Amino acid sequence: MIIEIKELLYEIAQLKKEGKKIVFTNGCFDIIHTGHVHYLSEAKLLGDILIIGMNTDSSVSRLKGSDRPLNNQEDRALILDSLKPVDFVILFDEDTPFNLINSIKPDILVKGGDYKIENIIGADVVQKNGGEVKTIPFVTGKSTTLLLEKIRKL
Repeated sequence: MIIEIKELLYEIAQLKKEGKKIVFTNGCFDIIHTGHVHYLSEAKLLGDILIIGMNTDSSVSRLKGSDRPLNNQEDRALILDSLKPVDFVILFDEDTPFNLINSIKPDILVKGGDYKIENIIGADVVQKNGGEVKTIPFVTGKSTTLLLEKIRKL
């Protein structure tokens, strides 16, 4: 479900009352590939509910350059929302998901294996609230950067 913050916070409160474990990850998800699907499937296995914080178009442009994203935020959100492991997609316009993580306070914060836990935005908030921070290894040879390089060579 693509959701706004007020509704998401309500849903989280209800789910936590039911004892559900909330997992959060974030990213641009500009070109969805098998590496993303593997990563999200592994993230979902860590808890009951998987929330994806997705950068808006303006946020992606600031982070990746004026030629990005290739897919607009509506398309990216719809694709993410259609993936089996994903329960909620929420867009954020800041450069980092810190405010979103601080609002949600997930039980588990997940990032890709290229991150060190001490460098993950929001790790301190999650840990301070009794949660865990985990990394999931990348699938070798599967990345948006590699796909873009391959496309540019055509």
